Amino acid sequence: MKSLRNIFVSPAGIILTGAIIGLLAILLQHYGNPGNMGICVVCFNRDIAGGIGLHRASVVQYLRPEIMGMLLGAFVAALFFGDFRARGGSSPITRFLLGVIASIGALVFLGCPWRAILRLAGGDGNALFGFAGIFVGVGIGTLFFRQGFSLGRNTTQHRASGFVMPLIMLALVLLYLLYPPIAGQEKNGVLFYSLKGPGAAHAPFLLSIGIGLLVGFLAQRSRFCTMGAIRDVILFRHWHLALGLAAMLLAALVANVALGSFKPGFEGQPIAHTQSLWNFLGMVTAGLAFALAGGCPGRQIFMAGEGDNDAAVFILGLIVGAALSHNFDMASSPAGIAANGAVAAIGGLVICLLIGITNIRRGA
Repeated sequence: MKSLRNIFVSPAGIILTGAIIGLLAILLQHYGNPGNMGICVVCFNRDIAGGIGLHRASVVQYLRPEIMGMLLGAFVAALFFGDFRARGGSSPITRFLLGVIASIGALVFLGCPWRAILRLAGGDGNALFGFAGIFVGVGIGTLFFRQGFSLGRNTTQHRASGFVMPLIMLALVLLYLLYPPIAGQEKNGVLFYSLKGPGAAHAPFLLSIGIGLLVGFLAQRSRFCTMGAIRDVILFRHWHLALGLAAMLLAALVANVALGSFKPGFEGQPIAHTQSLWNFLGMVTAGLAFALAGGCPGRQIFMAGEGDNDAAVFILGLIVGAALSHNFDMASSPAGIAANGAVAAIGGLVICLLIGITNIRRGA
């Protein structure tokens, strides 16, 4: 087991993980997931929010099995390798707020960092502005880190508390199985399903949850994280995690070219808009929120599977933030940013800056 553990954390392991995630994401697109959205943690949590009725945007309602699979896959890996440890209590309400803001900012751009990679691999030039925003947002976060920013230490909690988030995800899987989508029907039991739009585009259930489980297992072992990769390059000039991002981009690009789904340009890209300023600023806000919370949305999913209740609180914030984005007309669409999108992006950025400033603990 020790040799297996070392393989995952090696440069070869992080490259293999990134390449597998990139390939599997394109496979999910090929078999039904939305274009350039094989896996998008924020968008998929938005769909889950709609699926359980937290918002009524009828085009983005679907209980995405990938999210449940990713967390449960990380949970299995953590238990198997002895990494599971229930902990929490590090500024939970602040982390919840950061999750809300991260979701709002990402939905102004229309994607999380993983989707920014997949959009670029599909030829969407608008993703370049999103990438630039992530780098700037995380870069601002590193300035706070250098000044002593901290949300406080988490502490060991009762082991049972670490099972709560995996059990919630398992409950969502059971709900899906009890009330599966029915052709031409917007609701089955307690769940809502899109009949058109991104929510209606999805790969088969078994493929989606199977890939989610595999991605969660591999990413938990390799510590795959977009925000962490950028942070490590800026702060320490460490390129280990960045190798995984490069591998994900390259693998997805090759797969798109092979399948004929690489369409370079800015106009007419799937589920994207061309308002460059807000693509950039939305991800500045999201990137800073990810940095202050200690991980990108994917990494938060995997940490929650390890028993980290602070990460679980952040994920709940993502879900609520996605619902608020649609309920309060803040989420963008292919037509451009929504009526309140600009205010949301700027307001979220200001709140993140205040969180950064007020949590600097020199000498702590």
